[in-house]
Amino acid sequence: MVFSSLLFLFLYLPIVLILYYLCPRRWRNLLLFVVNLVFYGWGEPVYVTLMIFSTVVDYTCGYFINKYRETDKKKAKGFLIASVCINLSLLGFFKYAGFLADTLSYLPFLNIPSLKIPLPIGISFYTFQTMSYSIDVYRGDAPVQKNIITFGTYVSLFPQLIAGPIVRYKDVAYQLDHRRETLDSFTKGVCIFCVGLAKKVLIANQMGALWDNIRATGETGWLGSWVGIIAYTFQIYFDFSGYSDMACGLGNMFGFEFLKNFNYPYISKSITEFWRRWHISLGTWFREYVYIPLGGNRKGVPRQMLNLLIVWFLTGFWHGADFNFIFWGLYFGVLLVLEKFLLKKWLEKAPAVVQHLYALFFIVLGWVMFYFSDLGEMGAFFGSMFGFGGTVISADAGALALSYLPMLLVAAFASTPLMANLYKKIENTKAAPLLKTVFCIVVLGLSTALLVSSSYNPFLYFRF
Repeated sequence: MVFSSLLFLFLYLPIVLILYYLCPRRWRNLLLFVVNLVFYGWGEPVYVTLMIFSTVVDYTCGYFINKYRETDKKKAKGFLIASVCINLSLLGFFKYAGFLADTLSYLPFLNIPSLKIPLPIGISFYTFQTMSYSIDVYRGDAPVQKNIITFGTYVSLFPQLIAGPIVRYKDVAYQLDHRRETLDSFTKGVCIFCVGLAKKVLIANQMGALWDNIRATGETGWLGSWVGIIAYTFQIYFDFSGYSDMACGLGNMFGFEFLKNFNYPYISKSITEFWRRWHISLGTWFREYVYIPLGGNRKGVPRQMLNLLIVWFLTGFWHGADFNFIFWGLYFGVLLVLEKFLLKKWLEKAPAVVQHLYALFFIVLGWVMFYFSDLGEMGAFFGSMFGFGGTVISADAGALALSYLPMLLVAAFASTPLMANLYKKIENTKAAPLLKTVFCIVVLGLSTALLVSSSYNPFLYFRF
């Protein structure tokens, strides 16, 4: 079940909200835990047991880490290692066992059959969350959770369960037991949810259709290839940031406050800035739980470079069990190292427009690597982008580009903070409540119409 579906919008969510606000406060975490499992089990009932297992393991490890943290560091560390190893083993088996088997099968002396293991939805996200709990308790950065139902609510919280943002336990520990739902928080959540819904259904789906149609034309020409990958660049941003907005909005409706996951990444003037604005929760997780423990920038330049490359190798591999994701992660790792140690002074002196074009150029090239798992197709597409053996633009690709030009312009405008800045100027006026109400009604109406009339509603981050 995805947020941008009629089933969720008009059945699941209204029922859950009604039950939640009718339920006495002391039972609300239990109710959320139950509806979270229903949400997760809707598409994959068998993997609910996997989530419950992960919850019990980390709750138990957290309990003993807290018990021995002050009196027996060795035992506490042992339970921390157990938590991390079990979580990584689950993630490794379901996400990477097939990739490892396929890779080893290339060796002439091994005959390993291909493994087709279905990937449990959201496992990349909730395993990182549960590990953050164990680590934070061990460090003393978060209190231990003594109620297993409350902890289970954190692990399975449906607004951010499927595709994040990755919510560290210490960021919501207090909210789990002491949140207070208010009308202001609820209305704020509805507005944020509608912004995310508009991003996903009204923009991302249209950009995805353009990208798919351009690829289906075959020979596109170099300009057609650029139009196509720019459409995908917009699709992945509005798809993922739209889902994150919907998750944050839903969190507000239930009294939670999640940290922002995207901050207009396409206005960046460097790759470093881009990664401070894109998937912020993932970058924060890797910085706090991998980069800093490795030594960060405290052990000299060569070690810092190595640490950056390790983090970005893991970032790429986290996204998917395929070589293109590894190359994509290392590609950005190398760019970040170059920016930090070679290009920094040049970037600071370059005109703002040059900085912006530089960042966008390498970001778009990165999305080519991200999309194509077949390295041959990736190479052919790069060749097409730079005019090797093709025309400027094919007739079919040109017609598609012209027909989608208004939506491309809308996507470009919506990827900047211009609309948000305009809203800030009127948010305290008397007309603001009416405008927000009209906006939500229009977005819900248009999104419903598109969902009813079209079966095209992909969600890209189900892959991860």
